[in-house]
Amino acid sequence: MWACVDLRARHRLVLAVARAVLTLRHPALIARFVMKLGYLPNPAAPTRYNELMLWRKIVDRNPRFVMLTDKLAAKAYIRAACPELPVAETLWAGRNPEDIPAGLLAGNVVVKVSHGCAMNIFVSAGRPAWSEIVRKARRWLGKNYGRRNGEWAYWPIEPAVFIEERLTLASVSIATDIKVHVCSGDISHVWAEDKLAGRSHLFDGEGHPLSGRDPDYPREDQSLPVGPALLDLVRQTIALAPNIAGDLDHARVDFLVTDKGLYAGEICIYSAAGYGTWTNPVIAARLERFWRLEDSAYLKRPHRGVNRLYAEALRARCAMRGSDKFHGRT
Repeated sequence: MWACVDLRARHRLVLAVARAVLTLRHPALIARFVMKLGYLPNPAAPTRYNELMLWRKIVDRNPRFVMLTDKLAAKAYIRAACPELPVAETLWAGRNPEDIPAGLLAGNVVVKVSHGCAMNIFVSAGRPAWSEIVRKARRWLGKNYGRRNGEWAYWPIEPAVFIEERLTLASVSIATDIKVHVCSGDISHVWAEDKLAGRSHLFDGEGHPLSGRDPDYPREDQSLPVGPALLDLVRQTIALAPNIAGDLDHARVDFLVTDKGLYAGEICIYSAAGYGTWTNPVIAARLERFWRLEDSAYLKRPHRGVNRLYAEALRARCAMRGSDKFHGRT
């Protein structure tokens, strides 16, 4: 018994030291976390959703994150993992934006880069002009995306610009996007959006509507109407998303909704850069319950030295929290 007590005390000491070390090593990320979320996080032994995201950014350097974050590589991965799901066609890709064929920009396409988020140019009937697209793409290719928020999986990606077919989104008839949070194969919740109308709705892992709002559309009058067509699509994404996320401890799998049905979107490793919140606390609670840190790449692989001590302490804490959840404790 005393050996068990001593081991628990050692684990607590290791986690306390690790918290101090990680906090001192990443002061800018910790300060930004406090500024955005209003509390001091524990980056060494996370329990809350946003802390789990912070831990992923600081500690869990899973090499798969790089491949899934790379927009071009992720498209190939999705095709292999879920061949029945259509993916927007890549019409051209290259390292030099000046090589973009001007003829491709005569129709409706989207210009994107592989190594960042929210860097898209929607081209319609030759506008914007080729020169403007080249200028903007060149600036994007020189940008180190993700540095400010510690989203390290973007950093090793070799920047490329690519042209993608522009899909016609369903919008007012149903929605434009459906985002599914998957944790070790289980669905935490689903987030359906109509970005053109500025509306959204949340669903649980079985496709049942949930109350509360998301950070993009926080007002109750921005609730997306829930009808049979939307419910059917939400349930389709619930069936497809685990095949794409695989055994990752957490990933957000995005889908696009078109008049022809679902298309693959992206795989998001750092949803909302780790700062996402909801007006309904049940959403965060579900994520915290479903996200099993012991399934992370960091805790699955062997370690040596101080990393081994830390991994053992964190695994023990995960096991204790899992037991508490099983017995109904918090």
